[in-house]
Amino acid sequence: MIVLAAQLAAAVALLLWSTRLIRTGVERAFMPELKSGLKRLSGNAISAAAGGSFAAMVMQSATAVALISAGFAISGMLAAQTALALVLGAELGSALMTRVLILPVDSILPFVLLIGVTAFFKANTRKTKQVGRIIIGLALVFISLGMIREATAPIGDNAIIQSIAAYFRDDLVSAYVLGAALTWAMHSSLAAVLTFATFAATGLIAAPVAAALVIGANLGGAAIPFALLWNAERPARLVVLGNLVARGCMTVVFLIILISGTVDLSLLGGNVANQVVALHILLNGTLLLVALPLTGIIIRIANATLPRHITKETPSLSALDVNALDHPPLALACAQRELLRMSETVQSILISVMHLFRNWDAEQARMIERREDEIDRMHFETKIYVSRLRENNIEPDQDKKTLEIVAMANSLEEAADRIATSLVGLAKKMSDEAITFSDEGLEDIAHFHDQIVTNGQLALSVLTTGDAEAARQLVAEKDRIRIEEQKLQERHLKRLQRGGMASIETTNIHQETLRVLKQINAALTYVAYPISEETGDLLESRLARPRTVGGTA
Repeated sequence: MIVLAAQLAAAVALLLWSTRLIRTGVERAFMPELKSGLKRLSGNAISAAAGGSFAAMVMQSATAVALISAGFAISGMLAAQTALALVLGAELGSALMTRVLILPVDSILPFVLLIGVTAFFKANTRKTKQVGRIIIGLALVFISLGMIREATAPIGDNAIIQSIAAYFRDDLVSAYVLGAALTWAMHSSLAAVLTFATFAATGLIAAPVAAALVIGANLGGAAIPFALLWNAERPARLVVLGNLVARGCMTVVFLIILISGTVDLSLLGGNVANQVVALHILLNGTLLLVALPLTGIIIRIANATLPRHITKETPSLSALDVNALDHPPLALACAQRELLRMSETVQSILISVMHLFRNWDAEQARMIERREDEIDRMHFETKIYVSRLRENNIEPDQDKKTLEIVAMANSLEEAADRIATSLVGLAKKMSDEAITFSDEGLEDIAHFHDQIVTNGQLALSVLTTGDAEAARQLVAEKDRIRIEEQKLQERHLKRLQRGGMASIETTNIHQETLRVLKQINAALTYVAYPISEETGDLLESRLARPRTVGGTA
């Protein structure tokens, strides 16, 4: 029994890792294009929902789309109700993906896996390699589901398991709560629903119990982004709270219908697995049809529910433990954690600063300045902490690490300073002079800003994981952003040639904003340099070797 339980746990763990593998591949290869596409499709609620649905199917995660949508709302790029439409569509897309992932494709899995592995190892470009990663992830999802079926088949005959299953048949409310809790624990509604459907397919649980678990999974899935963004800016919290309220109400309605026994689940499919997946799709489709016309009302309800004035921000506890200074490895880990806190804070003000260019908000500007002061404090304390550590007799590699930490802290502080001083100052100047960017100019800047935000998220990932491939990608992004900035500057000059009044009035601010964003990106990129140097991916100099007449140096 213990061995079977371990096999089941391993299969579920592989399923979670497989879905994450797919999401990582999509984020590394297509995130800028995906976010740009979502923005283009967000002109109205219907197209926004369609875009969110497609993005969730590609990323294998409605939560990831919810986080992107919340970022759009914070920056002012999308209204909260439009961002909510994206999230509602994403939930349906994720539900549709569960139907794809329970298809019987065992016979072609070896070929799919071979294609994915070959693409990953033999790729000549970064995107091709990530496509290989995505294909591998898809194959592993099907393999993990097969492992779950194999592990649960013998468990179903156990007397204890049968008694637990019988209990839940008589208490569907508890099954509903359990489904929400398990989904929260797994942090993936897609993986949770696939797991429940596989349990049902093997006869481990009855159809009503599986249905209650799946309904609960929808509530748990909505709670994940709500918890992740609880401390985010108000627009983000409005979006995820609106989704939680709408989804919570719909799951309660479906649970009542299930308990009443008025619906025959066999109408939804020929076997139990298909029935519960169809129920999952039906719930999300119904929610989209009902809630999409009411997104404005849902956001107003969420706005009335959230407190108008949040408690004043208090500085979080420092990760710099002075008691660890006598243990260099532990002290270095403390300094690394402080860098993570700095990076997270920089990312938060980078996301929110774009809103000031659309609508000046003095309180939000003061919030950015307060957080920049906090970054300054972390920067100063990190340098003092590292200098005290260097007073001890530390190893050469540890000494090198201290220099890298200080250099990365310097770069993060520089990025924060350019956000809080340069960008906020430019937005304030526009407000004082009562001028606005042209529609095309604002779109260019918003798109460029969004690319910097994406790279900021990648920088945070590099700091967290130390992944060499992500570091290589981040360094490559520095050159791409430089080229992109040049293209946008050229586009602005062409608008000036056309004589647009808005472009003429804001030309200096427009060009300076692009330049500052490029500098912020360069500062964020620096966190990848130490890793890239260790792996040999970073050249010592970008300059060509000097040559003299005659070809000799």
